[in-house]
Amino acid sequence: MTLYTWIDSPLGRILLTMDGEKLTGLHFEREKYFPRLGEDWLESPHAPLLARAARQVREYFAGERDRFDLPLAPAGTPFQQRVWRALLGIGCGETATYGEIARRIGAPRSVRAVGAAIGRNPISIVVPCHRVVGSTGALTGYAGGLERKRALLAREHAPDLVS
Repeated sequence: MTLYTWIDSPLGRILLTMDGEKLTGLHFEREKYFPRLGEDWLESPHAPLLARAARQVREYFAGERDRFDLPLAPAGTPFQQRVWRALLGIGCGETATYGEIARRIGAPRSVRAVGAAIGRNPISIVVPCHRVVGSTGALTGYAGGLERKRALLAREHAPDLVS
């Protein structure tokens, strides 16, 4: 069973999901890979983990938090899992390129596959896929939209990027 709640953010409504023990999703409403709410999903805004995640996301947007302390369980292939773990090593206010992430996971020739895995990240912001940029520093794809990516990086005071 999937438990979920909605929260408001400066960048639009966010859907938070969990499997009962760990956070499984943080999705902006109308993002590219927004999940379909299943019949077995239960809205549960007072579930302790969802309430904790909501509080931490609000603190992030208020500039009071740069790191998240949440148990995570993103569903994906072993390759995607490796990519998403590597994203957790990009600090707030920092960026990395797709090529750098490919090298970090020991797959330097898999830049496109890394990009595809990053695009499917189900726990955005917490698993900071927005911190990945093109090799020239250009903003590239973001399932939540480039305006949101730009806003998240600006909130984190990331270095100037090529639009």
